[in-house]
Amino acid sequence: MSADVTIAVAIPAFEAGATVAQVVRRARPLVQHVLVVDDGSPDATAAAAEQAGARVVRHASNMGKGRALRTAFDDLFGRGFTAVVTVDADGQHLPEQIPRLIGAARRDAELVIGCRAHLFAQMHPLRRFSNRWSSWAISRVAGRSIADAQSGFRLYTRRLVERTGFPESRFEAESAVIVRAVRAGLRVECVEVELGCVDGRATSHYRPIVDSLRIGLAVARARLG
Repeated sequence: MSADVTIAVAIPAFEAGATVAQVVRRARPLVQHVLVVDDGSPDATAAAAEQAGARVVRHASNMGKGRALRTAFDDLFGRGFTAVVTVDADGQHLPEQIPRLIGAARRDAELVIGCRAHLFAQMHPLRRFSNRWSSWAISRVAGRSIADAQSGFRLYTRRLVERTGFPESRFEAESAVIVRAVRAGLRVECVEVELGCVDGRATSHYRPIVDSLRIGLAVARARLG
């Protein structure tokens, strides 16, 4: 990634009125632009994000995290940004860790994943098992070891999204894109990051059974596609 790269932050948000403003304020000094995609929230998510200084795009109804990220990519890459850092709206991801992702992208990584594997032991046993099992399974399918395949704290380059697409609508999008990226010969790198909240179950909208099944199907399609 060249030195003149322009980087934006995208924050997909759903029912994050209590937390999104702090995330926006902490991200704004680090990048050129902060976009919040309010994915049909019934609360004050959009108003809180705007008051904190983000530009906000709203979905009329809840369409899923993958679709919110697709909206962000279409918007930001269309405006000329060459890389987008994705940050969750619940405060789990620390914007102060963004330079670590940017540093890996400077070493020509096209997809940089903020890795939490060194923190897995601090998570609830069910969440720890889910993260370790899914990372192992996705690594096997992709053909490359990925220590933390479920982390949503990432940097995507425009080149990667143009090559791999981002068609899935919900949590499975972040898993499937890893498989497509590795199979396309694009460089994927994981860097250790610290978290504001290690476990994150209280604010997660992840549905263990339904979303795990969706991830499995999406990864299989990405492998065969």
